[in-house]
Amino acid sequence: MSTIGIDIRLIGKKQTGSEAVFFNLVKNLSEIDSKNKYFLFTDIQDQKKLQSIEKDLTINNKKNFRIISLPAKNKFAWNFWTLPRYLGRNPVDVYLTQYITPFFVSRKVKITTIIHDISFRVYPEYIKKSDLFFLNWLIPMSLKRADKIVGVSKFTQDEIKKYYTVDPKKVDWIHNAVSEKLARKKMETTREEIDQVLTKHTLPKKYVLYIGTLQPRKNLPTLIEAYAKIKNQLNDVKLVLAGGKGHNYDTRIDDLIKKYGLEKDVFFPGYIPEEEKPALMLGASIFCFPSLYEGFGIPILEAMTLGVTVAASDIPPHREIAKETIYFFNPNNSDNLAQKLIDVYDNPAKTSELTNLAFQQSQNFSWKSTAQKMLDILEKTAIDETRENK
Repeated sequence: MSTIGIDIRLIGKKQTGSEAVFFNLVKNLSEIDSKNKYFLFTDIQDQKKLQSIEKDLTINNKKNFRIISLPAKNKFAWNFWTLPRYLGRNPVDVYLTQYITPFFVSRKVKITTIIHDISFRVYPEYIKKSDLFFLNWLIPMSLKRADKIVGVSKFTQDEIKKYYTVDPKKVDWIHNAVSEKLARKKMETTREEIDQVLTKHTLPKKYVLYIGTLQPRKNLPTLIEAYAKIKNQLNDVKLVLAGGKGHNYDTRIDDLIKKYGLEKDVFFPGYIPEEEKPALMLGASIFCFPSLYEGFGIPILEAMTLGVTVAASDIPPHREIAKETIYFFNPNNSDNLAQKLIDVYDNPAKTSELTNLAFQQSQNFSWKSTAQKMLDILEKTAIDETRENK
């Protein structure tokens, strides 16, 4: 038996993809592992929120899972003082986090860190200078301290080895997935439920959909330019860009909407709650994901699982997910994207065939199998720790 600590601060914070990864990992670990002891660390203090998280993770009746709330002034104080101090008094065998590892923690505590992508290293021009300074300083130190580094795709594993000086043997990978609950929504969601979500967010009936952050690397200007070129051929199909205009918002989006006079054609519903996402996706004619760089691309897999037609940028992680089952386009060529969008409407037989193949491909991903692989990684790391201290 090992003691496993997991950083779950993201859970309950509406952090889109990263939150989904940790939520589903923990939830599925609780279903497959009754042997090891888990300590789930968070900075949330509100007892009602903590009870809700415990219930959502289905660990309220699991004796080997315990949530530990550690208050701190900010995330830096939590990572550099509060958590290390706690682990100094109450060490675990292995601790799982993402990106930034806690410093000043005894080497007896083995650390595993998940890296979702290294876009900040590949496209530094799209990152704020203040953020880049900390990333360029903290990430190399964190990767050096980590006993195990886990990418969310084979592509990300290769990128970590390519851009950082780390021991290749300590870099592994897992695949992200989608929840079984989402998979069921393909059959369960009614037209009435779709219309309710569209009405709530004041959205059109016909639309091309994007869901994700609105940051520069997401390449939304190319999608807007492509849409502007073919808008008149799409029979009143609009463009919906779902995601909060938060940190590092790409202001070119606003500039292009104004330039092409698309103020009445592009809709911004903001952050979409997880329970409403299936209906929004199922209502779309096409789900489009034009990113320049991703570590994985969970929204693509979500759309494939729901049986929604997908057009995505032709980059390695998207190929790793979808193989040849979706429409791929050159992310640096708005004409190419525009043509692919037209192809979706002009070739219904091909579109239907690809969408069916994409759904079948999506069945190769599951959080249960991903959680099992992560458990194997954590247990092996803990065993290595035991050997080292003998």
